[in-house]
Amino acid sequence: MSLTDYDVLSFDCYGTLIDWEAGILAVLRPWADACHLDVEDTELLALFARHEAQAEASFPTEPYPRILARSMVGLGEDLGVAVTTAQAEALALSVPDWPAFPDSAEALGRLALRYRLIILSNVDRASFDGSQRRLGVDFTSVITAEDVGSYKPSPRNFDALENEVARLGVPAHRHLHVAQSLFHDHVPAKARGLPTVWINRPRDGWGATPRPAVDVEPDWVFPTMAAFADAVEADPAA
Repeated sequence: MSLTDYDVLSFDCYGTLIDWEAGILAVLRPWADACHLDVEDTELLALFARHEAQAEASFPTEPYPRILARSMVGLGEDLGVAVTTAQAEALALSVPDWPAFPDSAEALGRLALRYRLIILSNVDRASFDGSQRRLGVDFTSVITAEDVGSYKPSPRNFDALENEVARLGVPAHRHLHVAQSLFHDHVPAKARGLPTVWINRPRDGWGATPRPAVDVEPDWVFPTMAAFADAVEADPAA
């Protein structure tokens, strides 16, 4: 297998291209401090991950801002603090403010010279529009949870992705999926035989993503998007 064997790269966005943990903590950390909660960032993110996954599974057709609001209310219940509507809305509407990782836009620009790029994201169209402006490239296709009516790791989202790749006229074996989350992306992608790249950025623990229920082995692992783009360009076939 070579990174140059593919014509299409599909990407998870949040955690892979956009630093969603920084964006989430920009809301949760001041809230926790104002409530005088003795809780570390790692615990806030772990609680968020649990409630977000539960909300996405229980309310698959709700738009992502509502999922975020539900997640914050649940997090507050765990910590014994009532969350106001305004506080929940602060997280719900924060996605367009979440920063891109410093290497994302430059790496995507390099990859776009060789591949068609697709987004497969667990957000809504309006939220992603704000993030796309930070990423600086035009994606060939964008598939959101709002479009599909379910959230990853549901197989329905990967059905939609494979259908889009076929619509573009690209053979299935020329498609490579790139993501950070083992839980949301690599487990369901590998279950259907899709090759994957794991962007495993250094961090403390599992962060804002749940631990996967089963072991999974991505085909390639890189610590950053820049390292992934470097590897593509270094491939002799490139």
